[in-house]
Amino acid sequence: MPFVTMQPREGKMVHVVPVIDLREGGVVHARRGDRGRYPPLRSSLCDGSDPVAVVGGLLRLHPFRTVYAADLDAIQGTGDNRLALARLTVAFPEVAFWVDAGFRTADAVRGFVASGLGEAVLGSESLDGLAPLVMLKGDPVWDRVILSLDFRDRFVGPPGLLERPDLWPQRIIVMTLARVGSGEGPDWNRLDEIGRIAPQASLFAAGGVRDGDDLRNLAARGGAGALVATALHDGRIGGAELAALSR
Repeated sequence: MPFVTMQPREGKMVHVVPVIDLREGGVVHARRGDRGRYPPLRSSLCDGSDPVAVVGGLLRLHPFRTVYAADLDAIQGTGDNRLALARLTVAFPEVAFWVDAGFRTADAVRGFVASGLGEAVLGSESLDGLAPLVMLKGDPVWDRVILSLDFRDRFVGPPGLLERPDLWPQRIIVMTLARVGSGEGPDWNRLDEIGRIAPQASLFAAGGVRDGDDLRNLAARGGAGALVATALHDGRIGGAELAALSR
């Protein structure tokens, strides 16, 4: 399914990307960006919080082509979940994994992509400056890079990044951390703002997606897709709805 831009359009096709948050080898339930308090995931789709079981449950719900994985230990500098990621790539070779592992340098991105564990998500909250993007643009790995623009009450990232869309890759995640796991709905104003800055980018909403209506609204507004976790695991977005939205 092609990615599309944040322009009003016909149709209801939208790219749903399930999210798994990894900590100490297991999947946790992200809520409002308070990472120290994330409990182990409890899902209607699987037993337990083992990453392979969780992704297997998601794929039984719908044949997702892409899964977003946040390596919380790497993001917080307390370790990493590369073993879990390696297990996932072996178990699900047909799935493309988008991985945020707190990348801070261009070399870290290149090394991760070379590892074969997935595509690299550069989270703005992890960046100290614009140099990694400057160095990666035009690099052979550029097409394997996704930029996550992270927001709490305000933008969390290096000064000037929002004014330099020329340094952004094609795929942009608009991450509202305070809405993650909240069920409050996407941050439509923020999505519209980023869409105006980069009208040709493929924008993915992250944080607060509640149900199929939010996904249809996103598609109607021109969003490429959404990162979703809670609404999949608690059944608010089911297999039949996902099938309809992907046609």
